[in-house]
Amino acid sequence: MSVPSKRIGIGLFVVLAVSLISSAAFAQSDSNPKWDLFVGYQWLHPGATVPAPFGDPNNPTPFKIPDMAKGFGSAVTYNFDPHWGLEFDLGHNWGNSNYETTGSAGPRFIWRTDTGSYFLHTLVSYNRVNVSGLNADNGIGAILGGGMDLRLRQGLAWRIFEADYVWAKHNYADFAGQQFSDLRRPTFEGARLRTGLVFSWGGTPAVALAANCSVQPNEVMVGEPLTATVTASNFNPKHSVTYAWSSNGGQITGKNTTAQIDTSTAAPGSYTVTARVTDAKEKKNNEVTCTANFTVKPLPPKNPPTISLAANPASVQAGGTVNLSANCTSPDGVPVTVAAWTSSGGTISGSGASATLATTGASPGAITVGASCTDSRGLTSQATTQVMVENPPPPPPPNPEIVELEARLRLHSVYFVTNSPLPSKPQGGLLPSQQKTLIAVATDFKKYLEHKPDAHLILEGHADPRGSDEYNQALSERRVARVKSFLMEQGIPAGNIETKAYGKQRNLTDVEVKDTVGNNPDLTPEERQRVLKNMRTIVLASNRRVDITLSTTGQTSVRQFPFNSTDALTLIGGRESEKKVAKPVRKKKPATKPGAKKP
Repeated sequence: MSVPSKRIGIGLFVVLAVSLISSAAFAQSDSNPKWDLFVGYQWLHPGATVPAPFGDPNNPTPFKIPDMAKGFGSAVTYNFDPHWGLEFDLGHNWGNSNYETTGSAGPRFIWRTDTGSYFLHTLVSYNRVNVSGLNADNGIGAILGGGMDLRLRQGLAWRIFEADYVWAKHNYADFAGQQFSDLRRPTFEGARLRTGLVFSWGGTPAVALAANCSVQPNEVMVGEPLTATVTASNFNPKHSVTYAWSSNGGQITGKNTTAQIDTSTAAPGSYTVTARVTDAKEKKNNEVTCTANFTVKPLPPKNPPTISLAANPASVQAGGTVNLSANCTSPDGVPVTVAAWTSSGGTISGSGASATLATTGASPGAITVGASCTDSRGLTSQATTQVMVENPPPPPPPNPEIVELEARLRLHSVYFVTNSPLPSKPQGGLLPSQQKTLIAVATDFKKYLEHKPDAHLILEGHADPRGSDEYNQALSERRVARVKSFLMEQGIPAGNIETKAYGKQRNLTDVEVKDTVGNNPDLTPEERQRVLKNMRTIVLASNRRVDITLSTTGQTSVRQFPFNSTDALTLIGGRESEKKVAKPVRKKKPATKPGAKKP
């Protein structure tokens, strides 16, 4: 493709791209004229080299056509819409006994603004060129370009500039041989500049400006506020308009589409509010006004509301509740609300016409309750009433049987042999002495449940510190499960037993065990000394236990090792390692010596 063809193609592409842009992006400030007419001056650079006149066709001399400063141009455009139109163009330039004339037609795109317009056009041309000494030649060409118009007034603009690329193809076969193709069929790649006046007419006339005013509410009492609103239409959406408000009654304040009217100083009567909307950028047809009416009525008489309070019951024992109600009305028939409940004692809660007085913690005597009633005009009244708080009746005497049971229900911790019960024998591990302890607890607790059926026995399982955390946790869970199952066997419901397992957490310390041994009344001084000599073993044995707590009283079992039980030595287990858990040992032959201990 030749360079001129490329330029023409680029120009057509630009015009096509512009045509795809939404027309909303190029909104005009006024109505679209139907016709545009341009007349003015034109300067031309032909941009072509032709055979020199009177030369030898077999050896032609190139001749560059000089610029033509003399000329005129005109164009008339029919506008289909605000942006697109069909343009017919005529241009003529002359100088040095040469001239060039173009007659063109094609589409034009224009973008109109408040101050000016910008346009692009692509035209197909009839091009006639006459060079002195050569025959006048007619050719086909194209014009691509654009320019800017400055608006002077409605219907008249000054075309500040128009710059066009002028392309054409001509034939000088009579003056140049075939071997001279550039001169035989030269290409014109010129440029032209224009300036002049643009006249516009036709189209739809501009829509008249309009404004609508309203007042809400349009009828008020003296002192009540009003809001005035104006809605303007048909103004240029790209211009900022101003609003001016005035009223012949009350004080009006506002600068935009809404204004506030204060009627506190207005006398009763009918008034008018006026809004003036102005577009300062427009020289003509730039202002419109509208009005709205409102009425101010005299104030009615103002009587405060009346309120009375009622308490049900009027007398209550300490700790009871009282329902409170308020009856509030307005003599003038305006809306009322009840609020601000108060009391000199107890705790009051509620809103509106109802409230509740709680007398928990209140001293015997009269409590004064108050509330206020306010109408929609701000007038307020208060009322009070009294509630008598009586001394509570004396508490009933304690049930002797329950007191006896709670005193007799001495709880003792239950102890287990090392590593007992085994996972394979979860129902084992309770020695006879410990079963006897649990039977005594169950007997008393069943009688206790007859009076307090919601009571619970809380079982807390422990294990000595030997072994892993996981092992000791599982061992303590088996121990509390065994104690629970034994108590259930004695008739204690499962729902009245809770279990907790701590593993080797919360173990008794050496100091705590030593204090327990020292305070054990069942040990003689000699027995206490023997026990203290084996403290390591005793500490381990003291932590293999299940503690029992009574939920209602918080009484906790006595953590006192049963040294005097018949199976105490079995529970103690002799000397034990601190790092290993006791495991079953291999069977050995019976000892030959009488009185020898088993492992």
